[in-house]
Amino acid sequence: MAGGDGRLSHELLPGEKGPQDACGVFGVWAPGEEVAKLAYFGIYALQHRGQESAGIATSDGSKILVYKDMGLVSQVFNESALNTLVGHLAIGHTRYSTTGSSSWQNAQPTLGRTAAGTVALGHNGNLTNTAELLGLVRELHPESDGELARGNTTDTAVITALLSGDLDHTLEATALDVLPKLRGAFCLVFMDESTLYAARDPQGVRPLVLGRLERGWVVASETAALDIVGASFVREVEPGELIAIDENGLRSRQFAAPKRAGCVFEYVYLARPDTTIAGRGVYESRVEMGRTLAKEYPVEADLVIPTPDSGTPAAIGYAEASGIPYGQGLVKNAYVGRTFIQPSQTIRQRGIKLKLNPLREVIRGKRLVVVDDSIVRGNTQRALVAMLREAGAAEVHVRISSPPITWPCFYGIDFASRAELLATGLEVDEVRQAIGADSLGYLSLDGMIAATRQPRSSLCTACFTGKYPIPIPEERLIGKNLLEREFAAEEFAGTVFGDPGRQE
Repeated sequence: MAGGDGRLSHELLPGEKGPQDACGVFGVWAPGEEVAKLAYFGIYALQHRGQESAGIATSDGSKILVYKDMGLVSQVFNESALNTLVGHLAIGHTRYSTTGSSSWQNAQPTLGRTAAGTVALGHNGNLTNTAELLGLVRELHPESDGELARGNTTDTAVITALLSGDLDHTLEATALDVLPKLRGAFCLVFMDESTLYAARDPQGVRPLVLGRLERGWVVASETAALDIVGASFVREVEPGELIAIDENGLRSRQFAAPKRAGCVFEYVYLARPDTTIAGRGVYESRVEMGRTLAKEYPVEADLVIPTPDSGTPAAIGYAEASGIPYGQGLVKNAYVGRTFIQPSQTIRQRGIKLKLNPLREVIRGKRLVVVDDSIVRGNTQRALVAMLREAGAAEVHVRISSPPITWPCFYGIDFASRAELLATGLEVDEVRQAIGADSLGYLSLDGMIAATRQPRSSLCTACFTGKYPIPIPEERLIGKNLLEREFAAEEFAGTVFGDPGRQE
């Protein structure tokens, strides 16, 4: 049952019907360590991957406790909350909703029953066959409706139901049966009372790494989270691999053949610059993107400035390759993240100035090259160009360190629909006119891929090319609010999940 402090106990699960749920995931198995605090700092390092909710589950060998709530990691947890989460293993999660609404019921980790006890699960990614899997839950395990019956509308809840539905087999055996049935992008950390598990989809769309502590093991979405807890990098969790860690050590099983298609947008924007993916530093990739951009789209200008912070490494590379001085023309308010307080109409009209403000003395009278990582809807760039002109810039030349985004992502990035993407159906000069820039240059697809130092065949570039490495079902069977639509339709029809014959 949930209390005002956000804590959950698995001991109440069997009879409970109350409410309970890319993202960042973290797992640690370390007897003798304060695993809740390690998990806290791990998901703190992954805060950029999700700012809507945060949660940690721990086990002392006999019971699992979960503490989760809406908000940033630092808002959800305090010292006293972490002190209640005792044990030798933990998982943590920080969420940005790509399936299911942003609500407490959809926060993670999720909980479910198993043959021997409980499973707690955190998920980064987005499944593409959620509707099919929901049907499988109803067909094979109609009684395993825990998170779903409590109003959870995420693909994570469906995975949890599948993992907790088989009460005749161990969690590990069940996972080896369930994982090959999942389609889409998934990096999972999950646990029962004694064992930590990690799994990654066969394409390896999202990053997941394994690290070593002096007295234990860590898995995390990014290497930066290993660094912050003092874990040494061991290797990536391989695409299609299931890892289990317990008192007997680490064991690995391959549940599917790897078909690498890592998300190229992790290099462009998603991952922290101090992370390494597939052996390539993200920061150096972004600097190289900027260097290539300067060669592909040179311009006569006085100053190169980034859109902080995501455009900074590419702007450094652009300045280096072009010989144009690099400068800080915009100041970012470091404390503007996700907020639950809506700005007044007057402040809303100021728009971008909530986050960015120009250094007028630096940019006045200058021909500027403004480097950013991407254009999605174009609202930010439009407002930014107008703000720089208002502050006295003589010219504003926009350079983007990725190609035009013209296709939505179905693998864990909440991009707009295709109709909302500014570059869809427009020539580059039409996009330039729309944002009000003097010139506009996008990095080529070849230039972006080369900067990652990865083979083209091992990258997903779907948001730029429309070539999806994992098949996408028809529109009615996909989407952020798929399960909300499904459950609303059932409620209208008078059925209840897990008991389709009962009428309301």
